[in-house]
Amino acid sequence: MAEVALRPIEDSDLDALFEHMRDPEARRMAAFVREDPDDRAVFDAHMARIRSRPDVTNRAVTLDGRLVGSIAAFVIEGDTEVTYWIDRAFWGQGIAGRALALLLQEVPVRPLHARAASDNLGSLRVLRRAGFVDVGTDVGFAAGRGAEIEETILRLDS
Repeated sequence: MAEVALRPIEDSDLDALFEHMRDPEARRMAAFVREDPDDRAVFDAHMARIRSRPDVTNRAVTLDGRLVGSIAAFVIEGDTEVTYWIDRAFWGQGIAGRALALLLQEVPVRPLHARAASDNLGSLRVLRRAGFVDVGTDVGFAAGRGAEIEETILRLDS
């Protein structure tokens, strides 16, 4: 089995991460994304902000040493939330689940929260397998879809 690992995001990762987040199908599935996927200045400013924040754990996800995505835990409105993005070429290989398990070992804060578009069954499956449970839903504007959609809110207590 290929090795999934986490490491700090490096400057040399930014071009690939920017490209991952521009993929139209991945943006549609993630749904809640930045409005203009081609605005590199906005992406770079966002990455600089989150990489400098002490309350953010932001990691590159690698598969046998190759960058395949990112995963993070961050504080929003007093809650610690997790998010991840895996290059679509690697979907369906269990990488997100293994990366999430590694992040959960690194980030001891509980409870943890997560959100996913309610029709993003793959992401919901990853979160539920890791022990997250559904605690509610919300409706909000999803730039990746250009419409309001429902998202599922999940929580991990232990």
